[in-house]
Amino acid sequence: MIEFNAKKFLIKIGVGIISAALIVLIFFQSKEYLEGPTIYITNPINGSTFSEPLLNIEGVAKSVSFITLNDRQIFVDENGKISEKLLLQNGNNIILIKAVDRFQRKVEKKLEIVYKQ
Repeated sequence: MIEFNAKKFLIKIGVGIISAALIVLIFFQSKEYLEGPTIYITNPINGSTFSEPLLNIEGVAKSVSFITLNDRQIFVDENGKISEKLLLQNGNNIILIKAVDRFQRKVEKKLEIVYKQ
């Protein structure tokens, strides 16, 4: 006859729940690293036309270790926010934002902006 031991059963259930919770936690913590670097530009909108030469570029970069704006290194704050000022030239302007993560995976965003005096 098999004897039911409630204490051992509860311990096995507890270990199973803790193991499942740990696996879910590891998945969500590593999700950003598995996806690679990302850049979201919130301002300006691609294709916009401006009448002022000074442009403030804003956005968010996630999982980046190195980021550049037109091949010039820029920095993000502790929340990954980007805020950089750029002086536009008259006519069409192409702005390139490139980022690399710690695994050397790359991402690039291209903005085309028009400045008319």
